[in-house]
Order: sequence, then C-alpha cells, then structure tokens
Amino acid sequence: MKTMKIPEDFIIGAASSAWQTEGWDGKKDTQDSYIDLWFKNNRHVWHNGYGPAFATDFYNRYKEDIHLMKDIGLTHFRTSINWSRFIIDYENVTVDEEYASYIDNVINELIKNGVEPMICLEHYEIPAKLFEEYGGWGSKHVVNLFVKYAEKVFERYGDRVKHWFTFNEPIVVQTRVYLDAIRYPFEQNTKKWMQWNFNKALATAKVVQLFNNKDYKGKIGVILNPEVTYARSSAQHDMDAAKIYDLFFNRVFLDPSIKGEYPRELLDLLIKHNIMFEYTEEELLTIKENTVDVVGLNLYFPHRVKARSASWNENIPFHPSYYYEMFELPGRRMNPHRGWEIYPRIMFDMAMRMMNEYGNIEWFIAENGMGVENEYRFKNEEGTIQDDYRIEFIGEHLKWLLKAVQNGANCKGFMLWAFTDNVSPMNAFKNRYGLVEINLEDGRNRKLKKSAHWYSNLIESKELQVIKDEIK
Repeated sequence: MKTMKIPEDFIIGAASSAWQTEGWDGKKDTQDSYIDLWFKNNRHVWHNGYGPAFATDFYNRYKEDIHLMKDIGLTHFRTSINWSRFIIDYENVTVDEEYASYIDNVINELIKNGVEPMICLEHYEIPAKLFEEYGGWGSKHVVNLFVKYAEKVFERYGDRVKHWFTFNEPIVVQTRVYLDAIRYPFEQNTKKWMQWNFNKALATAKVVQLFNNKDYKGKIGVILNPEVTYARSSAQHDMDAAKIYDLFFNRVFLDPSIKGEYPRELLDLLIKHNIMFEYTEEELLTIKENTVDVVGLNLYFPHRVKARSASWNENIPFHPSYYYEMFELPGRRMNPHRGWEIYPRIMFDMAMRMMNEYGNIEWFIAENGMGVENEYRFKNEEGTIQDDYRIEFIGEHLKWLLKAVQNGANCKGFMLWAFTDNVSPMNAFKNRYGLVEINLEDGRNRKLKKSAHWYSNLIESKELQVIKDEIK
C-alpha cells in the first residue's frame, strides 16, 4: 500500500446547490426558477415525482446539516444562492429580505462551525419569469439584470464570502433544452443554444468586472463541466471529430472565461452553419478584459467520440453531431446505475491541459462523485450504508488528481458531489451521491455513510492510502 500526501493548503470539501436542497418553504408563488417551472409542467419525468418542492429541506434544517459538516471535518462547502428567491422584483432588483436573511444565517452558521462558504450565483436557478418573458439567457436584458442581482449579493455578503462563482455548468440547461430538446420546453434550436452560451460568457465577464471595480476581497470565477474527450483512434478523421466536439462543448466556455477570446476554429464553424451568436465589439472587449481568477471543474466521466459514419439528415437543424458520433469503448468499466464510464485518469489529463493550454490558472475540482441506486441494500446491522464503492471511486480519482499536482498542476482542491443525497434533474433521488444518507421514508432524516467517516479521516490525516497504483 502506498501513501500519497495531500498538500496542507489543498481543499477537501463537498458541494450541493440551493434548488437541490432548500425546498419551497418560504418561497413566494412569483419566485419560481426555471427548475421549478420544469417540475410543475413536466413532473412525470422526475423519478417517483420527487423534485425541488421539498428537496432535502435544507431551508429548515441547515443548522443540523452544517453540524454534520463539522462532524465530518469539512473545511469548505460550495452551494448557490437561488436568484429566483433572492429577488422579489426582478426588474427593479428588490431583495426579498426573508430569503436574504436565511442566506445570512446559513453563511454565519457555516463560518461559526469552521466551514468556508463557496457561493455560486446561478445553478440552473434563473427566474421562471425571466425565462418566460424574455427567453431567459437568450436576452441581453437578462444579462444586465443578472449583474444587478450579483451586485446586491456582493453588497450583502462580500464581507464574509471570499469564494465566488458566476455559474455552475453554464452550458447544461440550454444543451438539454435547445440542442437536444430533452427537457421542458423541448425546442430544438441550435442558434438559440449558441446565444445562451455567449450571453452566459458575457454575464460572467460583466460580473467579474463589477467584482473587480468594487474591489471586493476574495476571488471570483466560474464552474465549468468540460467533457474530457478522447478520440476512438489516432486516425485523422477520429482526431478531427474529437477536436470539433471539444470546440463546441469545452472550449466554448473554457476559452472566453480564461483566455478572454473564442477559438477562431469555433467561430468559423458557427458562421458556416449559420448559428453565430449576436454580439457587439464592446461585448467582446468586455470578455477579453475580464477573465476569471479561478475555475472550478466538474468531472465525472470521459467522453469518447469517433468520426460520423452514418449519413446526416439535411432536413433537420444543424447539431454539432454532424461531425461526430459517440463511441463506447469495449471493455470499459461502468457505473451501471448512472450509465457512466468510470475512468479516473480524466483528472490527470484535464489537469495537464489546464497547465499546458490555459496558463496553469488556479483551479479545483468543484464536483466529482458516484451516484448509486437502491443504496439501502448495502446497510449493515447498525443501519449504516457500507458504500465501499464510493470510497474506491473517490480514492482513485483523487489519486490521479494528486499525481497531477505533483507534476505541477495548479489544482487547489477536491469538492465531492455531494454532501448529502439530494435531488438531481429528472433522476430525483434515484441515484444517491451523498456522504450523508437522506431517508425519504423517515422524514428525510440524516445518517452518515461509511464514506463520511473515511472522508473525515482523509481530511484530518491529509493522507490518501493507495491500494491499486497503476500510475506510471
């Protein structure tokens, strides 16, 4: 067995979001988010009907949950502020004092218990009203309202919060809605997809500009979910397919956020296929001059692609898959519950890319974890879930991450998804990710899993015991 030392300043924390934990207590009827709107209009697709309405009831039980964070030894906790609830009048940016006081209490309780808050301004929580009236992130007006909302948040909590992020996974909502049309309101519109992508990159730059102009203490960044992409083979056609996939799904946010500009190859493709976003030169300058301080990366599984072999239906709107098909690696190791390949080396490969292509900017793993169905099967006689599979999953991914740090990667931490079991889009509570079990049949009572005790020891010892060491 080999021991890997974890650097003293390396964060070992956990994450959740507002909408996946809070529930609707205290929420006014006019304060639905996009997620709430989707749930209300399309509830049958959410596993067993669970959704944001009750979630984990963090709104009422945050003290209990934060005490568990302290028991585990978490030093950092990442969550979001629900934009749709923080503001009561979106046009005039009037703060809802009831919800704002709740956020005050959560931040103060975290700090009191030795847990550093890391706050994201939007985790899919765009107000439903702005989605319905303006088309959401397709509107530049919504971009400006987001900046005004951010200013109110910074004014209120900037004295205590030192880790800020504009978005969590800014590409996701529009990819599900407008590119793949698999979520409410189901509209396949690739040009709209690209406009959302651009406007969110612009919103990040504008909020970074605001943050720096106001001279707030701390750092501001964005949390992205790059899809670590591997070509099926070394043949040029497969390599080209992987490169184009990377342009559309990774560099579309990595480059403007970190480098302040878009890849020329991507812009050429957008023009070629008539899906170029609307922009001004002033907006491009804002993006160029206001790059982020730090990047969070959510990494779970690899993406493998090959050159397209099937003919393309020219009667349908352009989709990036015009250039590629997904490839399933024979013999791949799988998480059968989530349908995702397990390939821990994504940590190292992405870390080397951040070092070699993105100036070795400061970054951290903002999410990584393993979702498993029917975890109650693994309870021992004391009723504790023996989630050795999660311990192995975390350990293997952390091993490759620490190897990258040893090789010079500027990675500053690892945040597990998630602190507790919580609601996920559509999957609801089907796949459990938490260190802490949420018992749906017993008032959502909490109980530490075996992984929570293992994670606690990891934080305290700052040592990772590596059983299988295939790293060369």
